[in-house]
Amino acid sequence: GECRACESKMKTPTAAALLLLVGAVSQSNAFVPSVSSASRSSSRAFMSTVDDKTEVREYFNNEGFSRWNKIYSESDDVNSVQLDIRNGHDQTIAKILRWIEADGDIKGKTVCDCGCGVGSLAIPLAQMGAKISASDISDAMAKEAGARAKSMGIKNAKFYTSDLESVTGKYNTVTCVDVAIHYPTDKMAEMVGHLCSLSTDRVLISFAPKTWYYSALKKVGELFPGPSKTTRAYLHEESVVRNALSKAGFEVTREEMTGTNFYFSRLLEAKRV
Repeated sequence: GECRACESKMKTPTAAALLLLVGAVSQSNAFVPSVSSASRSSSRAFMSTVDDKTEVREYFNNEGFSRWNKIYSESDDVNSVQLDIRNGHDQTIAKILRWIEADGDIKGKTVCDCGCGVGSLAIPLAQMGAKISASDISDAMAKEAGARAKSMGIKNAKFYTSDLESVTGKYNTVTCVDVAIHYPTDKMAEMVGHLCSLSTDRVLISFAPKTWYYSALKKVGELFPGPSKTTRAYLHEESVVRNALSKAGFEVTREEMTGTNFYFSRLLEAKRV
């Protein structure tokens, strides 16, 4: 079910917030409003997941790579919306790292990071002594993550190119942070089930929650498409994610919600029962 405490903290939509959102759509592939034009999405509504995958792969191998590589770095070449998303993503990563530091037992454990991006989570986990296997659908992203790790002298992490469904193996912990935004609703439960199948102990997953407020933001974003091509954005019912975890034999043990102006992410940790 929805976290009522988190719901109560969410901002109510004001005219100012909606105007800010409209202005943001043309600037950035932000987490909730980043939806391409309504005419495009309506004509392509019935396309398969393969098309979503192709779109995401092409985007993050081309203009999306340079944009998100700047967001996920210390670069000053970002606008206010991108900076807001960077801060939100950093908060989610920090929350995961705090949990793992508090547990104090990650050293020597295996971690599979699906949709690793430029290594925002995989690299600090490797520095904490975990054995990392990290992948991304974008070859450009995976190579950048590997280059960053190499520049830091990290030897206990491997980065490779793969879509999430093709990842295999067994790992103590499986992480998938801010990737579900690219997954269609009807594929979400299957995706969560696959993540669970890779894990012997724990799964950490974040997603943009489908609440009335975030759905309203997304709708406004669709009405005012920006000129730059982005990927489609999907919000997810929390109950769908929780049910998929439960069906796979996992129980939610910790949870967090991170919300900035343009970044919204529900974080769940689930352990095998």
